[in-house]
Amino acid sequence: MRILLDTNIILEILLEQEKAKEVKALFDRLDQHETFLSAFSLYSIGLVFFRRKRHEVFRGFLNDLLLNGGVEVFSLLPEDMETVITTAQKFNLDFDDAYQYVVAEKHDLILISFDHDFDRTGRGRKTPAQIL
Repeated sequence: MRILLDTNIILEILLEQEKAKEVKALFDRLDQHETFLSAFSLYSIGLVFFRRKRHEVFRGFLNDLLLNGGVEVFSLLPEDMETVITTAQKFNLDFDDAYQYVVAEKHDLILISFDHDFDRTGRGRKTPAQIL
């Protein structure tokens, strides 16, 4: 399965939040999937940890998932931004959700997220528990 991890999935485990065990179970099986992250998520996660002065957590995330874990990063190009805009308008999404949606659509990925906003889109979303 080709999956795109939404920002909230990564933050759930790194911030040890309520559904961290569910995400950990998914991470334990990432080798069963082709796994991707958007550049927007990468930068958003960096912002969270830099603001908290937790640079080592960000470094660990980079090493564990991106550099050594096989998770690839997809970026959108400036010419994709029109699609982001129309997607946001069509489904009433914020920029970050529209960006994720367009990455998933462009690369035919299943979006893994806890964000209910994706439920009103054509592609929808799955939670980590739903793909385990």
